[in-house]
Amino acid sequence: MPYFDSASAAPLHPVARQALQASLDEGWADPARLYREGRRARLLLDAAREAAAEAVGCRADELVFTPSGTHAVHTGVAGVLAGRRRIGGHLVVSAVEHSSVLHAAEVHEAHGGTVTEVPVDRTGAVTAAGYREAVGASTALACLQSANHEVGTVQPVAEVAEVCAEAGVPLLVDAAQSLGWGPVEGAWSVLAASAHKWGGPPGVGLLAVRKGVRFSPQGPTDERESGRSPGFANLPAIVAAAASLRAVLAEADAEAARLRILVDRIRRRVVRLVPDVEVVGDPDRRLPHLVTFSCLYVDGEILLHELDRAGFSVNSGSSCTSSTLTPSHVLRAMGVLSEGNVRVSLPPGTSAEEVNAFLEVLPGAVAGVRDRLGVAAPEPAAPEADEVEVDALGLRCPQPVIELARAIGRVPVGGTVTVLSDDEVARLDIPAWCSMRGHVYLGEAPVPGGVAYRVRRTV
Repeated sequence: MPYFDSASAAPLHPVARQALQASLDEGWADPARLYREGRRARLLLDAAREAAAEAVGCRADELVFTPSGTHAVHTGVAGVLAGRRRIGGHLVVSAVEHSSVLHAAEVHEAHGGTVTEVPVDRTGAVTAAGYREAVGASTALACLQSANHEVGTVQPVAEVAEVCAEAGVPLLVDAAQSLGWGPVEGAWSVLAASAHKWGGPPGVGLLAVRKGVRFSPQGPTDERESGRSPGFANLPAIVAAAASLRAVLAEADAEAARLRILVDRIRRRVVRLVPDVEVVGDPDRRLPHLVTFSCLYVDGEILLHELDRAGFSVNSGSSCTSSTLTPSHVLRAMGVLSEGNVRVSLPPGTSAEEVNAFLEVLPGAVAGVRDRLGVAAPEPAAPEADEVEVDALGLRCPQPVIELARAIGRVPVGGTVTVLSDDEVARLDIPAWCSMRGHVYLGEAPVPGGVAYRVRRTV
């Protein structure tokens, strides 16, 4: 059964498995102790740190291991903000950061700090100009992911780092999705990553803080990991993480070229095989193994279940797969369709046959979900009126858009349809539907119990 969700967690690399098993025998002792078992453990820890630092592109004494990538992000954000509190309490983040960064920003704001979100374009990319406008004299820290975890868009880290350096502001980079494909370019100040994203064991994160960056660890500390990650380290997992990182980077160029061909195949064929699909993310400046697309008139949760039954494990940023019934903050920031969203992220070793099999199954799965929701081509009919109102209050994604699609033929070209909806996702999906179908989105206005969305028919 093909597993196509390596952006969430990559399968354990064979080198990681071998290193883990070997270090369980040699790396169980306390590396802070002076007896032979402790010295042996210390040698393993030092070797792992050297290997990881080489892969990251920093000094070994700048890198510490943490219990997870999220822990690394939270520690990095809090440490720099505290270390630079005399500069000010302003934090800059992109609108599409991983939730770990956004949660850290929420905590900072709750404690009196200020946060500015830099917007992204429709591909999910920021601009250096956006950061130049956001940073100022009171900015203590700026954050930018190296590549987006949902749509794969690679961010202009080097350009943003230049802007931050000119302003004297350190830049924290969340490199979780990209580090397994190569080091992050540019003069970043702080970097965080997570081993399970590149095929290492879960429960190991990396935090690199460049010399000269003011950093004040928060919370209780001890003598381990420069006081930045207290507690007894999981040394066997750390050794396996460093060994697998070195291994995947040695394979990265060849595997990236091979997977990019397969992802390009999905990007091209999905729009031909499935009607009303939007492929999102930058088509060129992107991770080699990841592609995301959204399907009109599709419940994302049902679609994922259908694909799972067919033997394909994929993920989604669709609100239909979330108990909160709100779309992914990434898709919302990009302003793209969120309903029926599918993220395919191919692990190393994925074959062309597996991708072809997925493309054979997908059209039937989407058609089946649409049939279940009662989506069908509308019968041609004479327009009823210049304006039509559709009451979709109480209906959830994707039903408000389905009702809009049914109603648009009831008005002449130039006529308007107003959709009443209390579904948060409609604010994103109705404008996206208009863009895909060639109609004009006129805006929204509050009404009792919900929001009125107005659309003008143009074709």
